[in-house]
Order: sequence, then structure tokens, then C-alpha cells
Amino acid sequence: MPHILIVEDEAAIADTLVFALQGEGFTTTWLSLAEAALEFQQRTPADLLILDVGLPDISGFEACKRLRRFSEVPVIFLTARDAEIDRVVGLEIGADDYVVKPFSPREVAARVKAILKRMAPRSSEAVAEAGGPFRVDAERVQIHYRDQLLVLTRHEFRLLQALLAQPERVFAREQLLDALGVPADAGYERNIDSHIKSLRAKLRQVVVDAEPIQTHRGLGYSYSPRHA
Repeated sequence: MPHILIVEDEAAIADTLVFALQGEGFTTTWLSLAEAALEFQQRTPADLLILDVGLPDISGFEACKRLRRFSEVPVIFLTARDAEIDRVVGLEIGADDYVVKPFSPREVAARVKAILKRMAPRSSEAVAEAGGPFRVDAERVQIHYRDQLLVLTRHEFRLLQALLAQPERVFAREQLLDALGVPADAGYERNIDSHIKSLRAKLRQVVVDAEPIQTHRGLGYSYSPRHA
């Protein structure tokens, strides 16, 4: 079963999470400091992190930034703050979900299961059927464009993977949020446009006049093999 690393300095909260997650069949490790968690993840990688924002050594936000330098493991933030800017910042630096205290441990366990299900590698063969100049390696989390490896963030990879899997399909922003594993109510819709802009810039570095990602005003985005 998947291994969940809980990084939380309040023992009572950690205990409820351990109980709920182990009740769902997960194995767990509890640490109270971010630095120790980062070292642990480098030695014995967990499958998902539940990371408190307000830790005594460094903030969960800073810990997530450091984590993303060497790992794409899914992260759920725990926080006592509920301001939209906090949610957006947390998701922007690489979190997959955001839970505000007080919370239901069973709800957190359900979110863990949902994220791990969405993170399951998609078949690269399914994307290959679309043809065109892209090659997706879901296991290595890599996409090649015209035989050049694209240097993508985790969100950019998931967005492009979703678009490539269904050529010509128009995806609404809410559907692309789902591809990222981000809740639709997270206030993150406007950031989809930023990720698409960044993706286009990286594709143009390979082929200057290519426009494989098409904009459909008022609707969303699609992948067009004809423009790749």
C-alpha cells in the first residue's frame, strides 16, 4: 500500500491522521520538522506528503519549494489560514491540495486516495496513437517534442499530457484543473492561462512558428496535431 509521510508538529493532529490513514490501509510515517522530512524523502521516498504550513523550523511553503528541486511527490498542505492568496500560493509552488484546519481526518484520507488515483501513470501508448511530433514517457514524467526533451514543471507536464491524450478536444479550464489534480474551488482557474503561456513559449523554443496548443475563446484549449 502507498506510504504517506505526515509532517505536522501538533501530536494530536498527527495522531488523528495516522489513525484515519492506517484505517484505509496506508502505511504512515510522522515527523514534526520540515528539514527532517526533506532528508527522509531523499532517503526513503514516500508516495504522498501531508505537510503543515506552520512548522517550527521552516514553513511548509519553503519546504515544498525545496522538495520540488528533487521530487514530484504529491503534497497536501495543512493550514490554519483560509485566504485565497494562501491557497493560490500553495498550489502555485507545487502542492496538489490544500486543507484548512479544523478538518475531518476521513476527508483528508479521501483526498489522499483521490490524488493517488489521479497520479497513476497514464499509458504512453494511448498518447502515441494520436501521432504527431510528441513522445510521452509517463513513467519518467517526460515529454519530447520533435525529439527534443521539454523541460517542464509538474503542472506543465500534466497539462500537456492531458491535451495530447485527446487531440482536437476542447478542454475547459475546470477540466484542466482536474488533470492537474487541483480542486475546482481552489481559486486556481486563472493560473491555467499562465501555465499554457509558459508551455507555448517552451514549444516555440523548439519550433518557432508552431502552435500545437489552440485557444478557443470562452471555452478553453485544445491540442491540434495539424499545427504542431
